[in-house]
Amino acid sequence: MGFGHGHHRPEGSGPAYGDEARYAVDRERELPSTAHEREIARGLEMGLPGADSIVDRSIPTFSRGELPHFAGINTFLKAPYVEDVRRCGEYDVAVVGVPFDGGTTYRSGTRFGPQGIRKISALYGPYSFELGVDLRESITIGDLGDIFVIPANIEKAFDQISKGIGHIYESGAFPVVLGGDHSIGYPTTRGVAQHLTGNLGIIHFDRHVDTQETDLDERMHTTPWFHATDIPNVPPKNLVQIGIGGWQAPRPGVKVGRERGTTVMTVTDCVEMGIQQAAERALDVAWDGAEAVWLSFDVDCLDAAFVPGTGWPEPGGFLPREVLKFIQIIADAAPLAGIEVVECSPPYDNADITSLISTRVICDTLGCLVRSGHLPRRC
Repeated sequence: MGFGHGHHRPEGSGPAYGDEARYAVDRERELPSTAHEREIARGLEMGLPGADSIVDRSIPTFSRGELPHFAGINTFLKAPYVEDVRRCGEYDVAVVGVPFDGGTTYRSGTRFGPQGIRKISALYGPYSFELGVDLRESITIGDLGDIFVIPANIEKAFDQISKGIGHIYESGAFPVVLGGDHSIGYPTTRGVAQHLTGNLGIIHFDRHVDTQETDLDERMHTTPWFHATDIPNVPPKNLVQIGIGGWQAPRPGVKVGRERGTTVMTVTDCVEMGIQQAAERALDVAWDGAEAVWLSFDVDCLDAAFVPGTGWPEPGGFLPREVLKFIQIIADAAPLAGIEVVECSPPYDNADITSLISTRVICDTLGCLVRSGHLPRRC
C-alpha cells in the first residue's frame, strides 16, 4: 500500500488521511461487535455485576474477558483455557505452549517462552487498526495450555510434541505454537506432515541455518531442518530460510543446505530486492508442489537490539517493520498449516520486548489470514 505526498488538510476541510489510515478508519466502521457484547454479558453473568458505585454497568465485580489488561489469568490474548484438549477442534485457532529448552547449546531459558508470551499478550486487544481486523469478532481462539515435555530426554519430548501438534492439526484447528527452543521445529513439522497426503513446505525465519545433523552429539536447536527434511513428504526444495547471516552459522549446516538444495535468503538479499519481492520468492519456493506450508519464526532473525531475550542474539538482523511486512504478505497469500514462534527467552528479556514481538508476529499472522479469508477454515 503506497503513501504519497499531498495528504495535507486544506483550510476548513475534514480530516486528511494517508492511504493506510483511510482504509483503517473506514474499515473499523464495518466491523461487528457481537462477540464483544457476548463477552460483556458472560462477564456479568459469571463475574457478578459491578458494585453500586460503578457507573459503567458493563464492568463485572470479577475480571472476565479482555479488561483490565493487567488482571486475569495469562492465557494467550486472554483466550478461553481449553482444559479438555479433545475439544480443540471446536476452535478456529488452538494455542499451545512447548516449554522445552533441552536443545539449547548456550543460554537456556526458552522453556519460559510460553509464560512470557502469554503474559505480555494481555497488553493487546483483539483489534488491529492497520489490518482492519477484530480477531474476537471473526474467529474463535482457545488456549490448550502446554505440552508435557520431558526435560531430560530430547527424543521423548519430541514424541510428545509431535503427538500434540498432530492432534491439533488433525482436529481442524489452526496450531499456534509458543516455543521453546528451535529444536522443536523437527517434531512440530513431523506432527503435521503425518496428516498430509502431499508435501509440506517450510518458511523459516532465522539468523542461523539450523541444518546440521547433530550438535554436541544430539539433535539440538541447531539441527531441526536436517531431520525435518529427512521426512519423506518434507522435501528440502520446499525449505526457504530467511534472514540467515552473521558469525553463528556452523559450516556443516551450510554444507548440508548446499547439498540438499535448500533456499537461503540473507537480510541484505531481502532488503535490496525489497520485502515484497523477497516474500514472493519465499512463497514460490515453499509452495512449489506443496500441499501445505508451515511457518517457523525464530525471534533472533531480528536485529539483536530488538530481541535481547533470546539465546543467540546477532546484530545485523531485520527491523521489526520489515519482518512484520514480510509476515503479512506470507499470511495474506495463502492458508498456512500453522505457525511456531521460538527462541524467546524471558530470563534475558528487557521490558518484555522479545515476548512482545513474539506476540505481534502471531497476531499479525492471524489477522492477515482472517483478512484474506484463510481463517476460519472452510470445510
